[in-house]
Amino acid sequence: MIIIKKKTNKKNGYVALMSLLVVGAAGLAISTALILFGVGSTRTSLVIEQSAQSRNIANACAEEALKKIRNSLVYTGSGNLTLGQGNCAYTVSAGSGQARTVVISAIAGVAPRTITRKIQVSVSQITPKIILSSWQEIP
Repeated sequence: MIIIKKKTNKKNGYVALMSLLVVGAAGLAISTALILFGVGSTRTSLVIEQSAQSRNIANACAEEALKKIRNSLVYTGSGNLTLGQGNCAYTVSAGSGQARTVVISAIAGVAPRTITRKIQVSVSQITPKIILSSWQEIP
């Protein structure tokens, strides 16, 4: 009986192992990139949502100030308003005649990530109806 000894090539095992490591590293890099992209996207959408919330709070605060001006034609002063996860402060100052300037600062979000919006509203006439000459966001 003749025994044939099969020669095994150990290099094939090393090639398979190295190929597996390279493919695994590439898969890990791709999955890490996707996770980081998702986290960045979530942060961006949160900032956009807080920015819109801050703008809405500022507009509500401006409406509150205009209501006070309408109810008391000689109103000047300041006030605060808290809505949801934000708050705002407004200051009404008198100009010449019936003119008024309202400056609003609104903050939305939770510290340390808050978004601030500021609006200035210029009123040119109060009676018989309120006429606004401008409503603009300021730096």
